[in-house]
Amino acid sequence: LALCFFEPSTRTRMSFDSAAKRLGMNTIDMGDVDSSSVSKGESLADTVRVIEGYADALVLRHPSEGAATLAAEHVETPVVNAGDGAGQHPSQTLLDLHTIRENHGLDDLTVGIMGDLKYGRTVHSLAAALTEFDANQHFISPESLRLPRSVRFDLHETGAQIREHTDLDGIVGELDVLYVTRIQKERFPDENEYHRVAGEYRIDAETVEDAADDLSVMHPLPRVDEIAPDLDATDHARYFEQAHNGIPVRMALLDTLIENAEAVEGQEVDR
Repeated sequence: LALCFFEPSTRTRMSFDSAAKRLGMNTIDMGDVDSSSVSKGESLADTVRVIEGYADALVLRHPSEGAATLAAEHVETPVVNAGDGAGQHPSQTLLDLHTIRENHGLDDLTVGIMGDLKYGRTVHSLAAALTEFDANQHFISPESLRLPRSVRFDLHETGAQIREHTDLDGIVGELDVLYVTRIQKERFPDENEYHRVAGEYRIDAETVEDAADDLSVMHPLPRVDEIAPDLDATDHARYFEQAHNGIPVRMALLDTLIENAEAVEGQEVDR
């Protein structure tokens, strides 16, 4: 398994590495972008074409939206999208759904998604996935960070039940899940705008005092200051459980991809 990360990562990178090794696979890591041929101007297409010769599957994180799709068009091996800029993060959504299913099931849900909804790729993927289930979605963000128009359009096209808010007032008691995301400084084209909104959407143990007893507070991590540490000790905290679910979920994903690749090629892949 080739790990091709053009952006920083802790959980996604390490959990894919651990998942692969637990399946008996070897991993190779492209390493830091600055020490690779990318720093010499090599294109993404050329990079993945070369790496394809070294691996049976690629895990790709890249700052450009659509990068995984582009890569998949140039190679025959499976490509896993581990995050493409402010676009999507589908493998995170798989472990998010697994965590929700373990705690609540996946039907008759009310889910609140709060924070950076404009640049948060985990939000875009999760919102789309929840349309496959009986879920009401509440989106809480400042006006400047609301869901992109294209995402809202896609959700409306599915007939999804969605509502948008600028704060949590009057909502938290309705929720089964509160999915919090950080304000992503690295996505902001204007640093002044980042500092203006950062910290506005912070929750703590007091915030969830009126919540249902079984409310799950989730976060794709890393967090900065949007979830106070005092929430960690409550029964609502699910974000570390959520992160740990990355290994079994990504094991299942890799195993499925490799099995499908073997079926297509009609031969066993040497792991």
